[in-house]
Formats: sequence, structure tokens, C-alpha cells
Amino acid sequence: MVRGIRAAVEGRRIAGFSRCPCRCRPIALRPSLRSIQSRCEGQTLLAVRRRAKRIVLELSTGDAFIIEPRMTGLVLLADPPDPEHLRFEWRLAGKGPRSLWFWDRRGLGTVRLLSPAQQAEVLGPGFLGPDALEITIEGWRTLCCNTARPIKVALLDQKLVAGIGNLYASEILHLAGIHPQRRADRLKLKQIERMGECVLSVLHEAILHEGSTLSDGTYRNALNQAGGYQNAHRVYDREGEPCATCNGPPIRRIVQAQRSTFFCPACQR
Repeated sequence: MVRGIRAAVEGRRIAGFSRCPCRCRPIALRPSLRSIQSRCEGQTLLAVRRRAKRIVLELSTGDAFIIEPRMTGLVLLADPPDPEHLRFEWRLAGKGPRSLWFWDRRGLGTVRLLSPAQQAEVLGPGFLGPDALEITIEGWRTLCCNTARPIKVALLDQKLVAGIGNLYASEILHLAGIHPQRRADRLKLKQIERMGECVLSVLHEAILHEGSTLSDGTYRNALNQAGGYQNAHRVYDREGEPCATCNGPPIRRIVQAQRSTFFCPACQR
């Protein structure tokens, strides 16, 4: 989503805001709309970046909007999947798209305007771990040695490592040949090194394909188009199908930390 909106909104002046009428569960919006308007109207969107699974819109004042899409949230420049679940609008001045939208079917997402001090608190190391795309092999080794949890569960802990979602954790561990239930502190150094390489491979490939749009069709990119990484899934959502890597036993599904995990019992012993 960040790559999809960056070129269209960076350097644009904010002309106004709207909280869209929606009969569904409301998203968390902090502070109030009136406070957001008084602090931000007329300010410039200096930069768009990612912090873990969050989208950060940096303003000329030093404040920033932190958007957390959660399960079904989307940040859009084009028409939404449907108008009933539009939640928030940034109206933009100048050339280009007139609005940036936050759309959320289930209402689990959040939009927060934070001061620099608040950003340091909620995006800093006490709240979020290092970014998955920036961790060194030594960093992965330290991370794994310090937790006895199953490696799949550890990868989903955003305080431990930021930016890996459930789908991608399954894909990473399959590519690395590591069983998802193996204790993190019992991984061998070669396995940790391989996992670190696979984190970069899977996440960069997913970014290139603009994410995964599953059978429910919820995820869309900034232009309301489907992502393409679902076509490269090796195990996720493929329970019962032959493993595409070894053409051996069917992919299995288990539940870890209330999330579905998919793996090949032959490739990931």
C-alpha cells in the first residue's frame, strides 16, 4: 500500500478531512475529527513510509498519521470495493487524486494522529521489534535464542520482529525447510541463516507482487486492484494439495496462537 500511494500524495497539501458515514462497527480514530482538522488542515504530506504493518504519513509539522489496517483495512486512491465501508478521507489540494481513503470492512483498523514524542513511544523498540527487512543474521540468532516459543509463533510477535504477517510466516518457514512447531531456541545456526535469507526473499517477492488477494477478495492495492502474490503461495491456504516443492504428501494445516499454519510434513520435518 505504501508504494501505491507514495508518488501520488507526497508533497501534497491537505485541504480537509471527513469521517465517512458508516453504519458498521466504527474504526478507532484518535484524536477527535475536530482536533485533527485544527492541527492538520493546510499542512503538507512530506513522506509516506512503512513501520512494520503500519502506514505512516509524515506531516510538515512533525506530526504523523499512523494507519493500522489490521485484518481488512485498505488505503486507497481509487474507488473502494464498496462505499458502505469507507471510514476516513484525506482531501488533497493540487494536481493528482483528489482524495486518499481508508476503507475497512470489519472496522478493526485504526487511524491515529501522533506527535513526534508519541511516535517515538508507540513505534519505538519498546513497542515494536526491529523491521524484518533490516535484521542481520546475528540479530536473528539473538532473537531465536531468547525465546522457547515455536518459531512460527515467534515470527508473529511484533514486539520481537516487526512486519511479518501470518501468511508470510508460513511461506517463509516452508521455503527455509523449518517445521513451524520447532522451538525457536533449538534452531541450528544454519537453519537461522537460511530463515533470515528466506524472510528477505518472501517479503521482497510479496512487495513486488503488491501482496496477496485471497478467495475472500478483501485485500486490494491502492488502485483497488488485486495483488498477485497469491499465485506464488507454496503452502498457505493449500491444505490437502500436493506440495509444490517436493510433490510429496499433501499440505497440512494446524492452529498456532489462534492462527492457521500451513506446512509440508516432508519438506519441514
